[in-house]
Amino acid sequence: MKKETPILFLLLLICYSIFAQSKYTISGIISDATSTETLIGVNIIIPQLQTGTVSNEYGFYSITLPEGTYNLQISYLGYKTKLETLTLNSDQKLDIQLTETAEALDEVVISEDVEKLNIKKPQMSVNSLSIKTIKQMPVVLGEVDIIKSITLLPGVTNAGEGSSGFNVRGGAADQNLILLDEATIFNSSHLFGLFSVFNPDAIKDIKLYKGGIPAKYGGRVSSVLDIYQKEGNKNNFSMNGGIGLVSSRLLLEGPLKKGKGSFLLGGRSSYAHLFFPLFDLDNKAYFYDLNTKLSYKLNENNNIYLSGYFGRDVFEIADSFENTYGNAVFNFRWNHLFSDKLFSNLSLIFSDYDYDLKLNFVEFDWTSGIRNFNLKYDLKHYISSNFKLEYGLNSIYYKFNPGDIKPTTEDSGINPFKLIDKYAFENGLYLDAEHKINDKLSVSYGARLSTFHRLGQDELNLYENNNPIIFNEDLQVYKKAEPIATESFSRSDVIASFVNLEPRLSLAYQLNNTSSIKASYNRINQYLHLLSNTNAPTPLDVWAPSGKFIKPQKLDQVALGYFKTFKDEAYALEVETFYKDIDNRIDYVDGANLIANNAIEQVILNGEARAYGLEVLLRKNEGRFKGWLAYTLSKSEQRTPGRTPNETGINNGQWYNTPYDKTHDISLTGSYNLNKKWTINSNFLLQTGQPSTFPNAQYQYNGITVPVYEARNSSRLPTYHRLDLSLNYTPKPESNKRLKGEWVFSVYNIYNRKNAVNITFRENRMSGINEATRLALFGIIPSVAYNFKF
Repeated sequence: MKKETPILFLLLLICYSIFAQSKYTISGIISDATSTETLIGVNIIIPQLQTGTVSNEYGFYSITLPEGTYNLQISYLGYKTKLETLTLNSDQKLDIQLTETAEALDEVVISEDVEKLNIKKPQMSVNSLSIKTIKQMPVVLGEVDIIKSITLLPGVTNAGEGSSGFNVRGGAADQNLILLDEATIFNSSHLFGLFSVFNPDAIKDIKLYKGGIPAKYGGRVSSVLDIYQKEGNKNNFSMNGGIGLVSSRLLLEGPLKKGKGSFLLGGRSSYAHLFFPLFDLDNKAYFYDLNTKLSYKLNENNNIYLSGYFGRDVFEIADSFENTYGNAVFNFRWNHLFSDKLFSNLSLIFSDYDYDLKLNFVEFDWTSGIRNFNLKYDLKHYISSNFKLEYGLNSIYYKFNPGDIKPTTEDSGINPFKLIDKYAFENGLYLDAEHKINDKLSVSYGARLSTFHRLGQDELNLYENNNPIIFNEDLQVYKKAEPIATESFSRSDVIASFVNLEPRLSLAYQLNNTSSIKASYNRINQYLHLLSNTNAPTPLDVWAPSGKFIKPQKLDQVALGYFKTFKDEAYALEVETFYKDIDNRIDYVDGANLIANNAIEQVILNGEARAYGLEVLLRKNEGRFKGWLAYTLSKSEQRTPGRTPNETGINNGQWYNTPYDKTHDISLTGSYNLNKKWTINSNFLLQTGQPSTFPNAQYQYNGITVPVYEARNSSRLPTYHRLDLSLNYTPKPESNKRLKGEWVFSVYNIYNRKNAVNITFRENRMSGINEATRLALFGIIPSVAYNFKF
């Protein structure tokens, strides 16, 4: 018994020393000192412990530390770094306000400790751009464009000049989840892709996830573009905007109740069509959109937000053609703080995209769209400085309107025709943990359980052997199967159900204070499909749910990266390699008709896709010249083999390049401060030409020349490249007047490169010889804009 006494005493001493080291929590909100706008992604660093945390989407932060006295370093791009000394002997609430700093020629935009924290974090394949950086980029017709700006990042390409959408790591545009204040945006373009729907004055934060996607996101297999609107100024009324050659914008914000509530109201519209009558043109082509947001602080633990977006495009040719389309989204959010360690957000979201086409010369009106109602409840649990949990649920109800045709006059020869509406219910339940194992290794791991239920509809075709498409072995072609019957369902019936577990894993291992390696794996299922046989999305494309004949897409992606800073963080290097494998990627048989097709299952087959590549991003973060060089080497392919040995499949079952395959993609973005008044900004892009299918032979049949086409996408358009340049001029940079102005002079495609949008083949009527015709959308485009702030 005496021998056991020292051991027992030692154990008690160890336990006492463990529990005697009390730990306390610091938490609060980080905001702008002038407007009280909450700030996302602010770094709170404790240098003594080489640890820290980051503010969430609503500016909230929480960190638990041992009792003691600490120096806190609070850093955020574009704001003065703030230092706080804190004696921690109890749980404390510390709200922090940061002061915006004017651009200085010798400013260091990334501090040492902030970059060290980023190197340690397991998050990878994520890019963020500040609105200030985006506004400095030269753009077409002087209109600042968020979507075109992210195509300057590695792994991201445009869907084609003048086209909507973007492609991430060889994926299609419909495989990107685009969120505005958590609401889904189904079409991100104005004027068929010339501009994006996002008013830069109303946007606060932009983050693009290309891989290692957190478990709270689901439903798309390529990327997540998460965009948050500003909340509005709670202290003072202010306005800012801009006047350009083709469009203008105005944003108003101010307090509902000083220090507690705010409003934001922004509008934007184009007006180039007003000059059409000067050229004797009876046409219209314009867009407009509206951003709004209300926020109110009920008390220390509760905040509510009401935000919305409404946008519309109108395109009309004389009295013969009229096309309108647009998005409408609304979101009510409630932030609740259960404790200084547990933050929650409840969102009720409505999203609607509709499309209308009137052809007056044939006297009919076509409408289609997709609508959803979304309930989200997310919680973030700051258990300790080394362990954080995120968990929640997400339920979405969809209504799909594939198309409705109505005659516009009593004498119209068009009969009313309504494609069958479709309904679906998607759910997600997720858990994500961020765990600092030791000073070298940090891990993020979790899973998402997703379910999808295709609900009952008025009529569903039934086919022999449950096969809607059959293969004619004699002609070696696919053809539609005739339905043997139809079946009707009530709305509460479930036609098809899918349940999938989606694991997520990311890790970071710090090699030293300036470098680390990271790796990630994620599985994601996509239950919605965009029916389109064009290379880029168009307003006429129709969304369709998975169901009895269409399987959900399933992604498995792995990525490995190396991250390093140089010369006291003046330079940063990111190198990543990735591999993506996608099952059940839909493909279309030759001659597929997708418009007004009530049985789309008769023209599609399920295939597979893969993409792999290397991405390099080199950033210069300080000095007169700042910018980055991005390079991507990648491959994107698709294959749809036959379902039986006797079937040919698509393209004879062989792999072929997807329309999004760009072997080489280089972009150079730079900003040079001449002085306090003048700044030069430039972009240079060079991409491998887009894959295309050209005829390689022809034959005569009854006096008609019939072309014979090569294998799918085995040729390419010419290499795409252009150089853009802009000059920003601030007449009075040090003026104390409330009204401040800035001139932006820009030139898009400065050396007038005629980049091909497509190449068509036709017979020359004069010579009778077949010829290729290249269509180029843009040449050199100069523009000027005036931006103001009051």
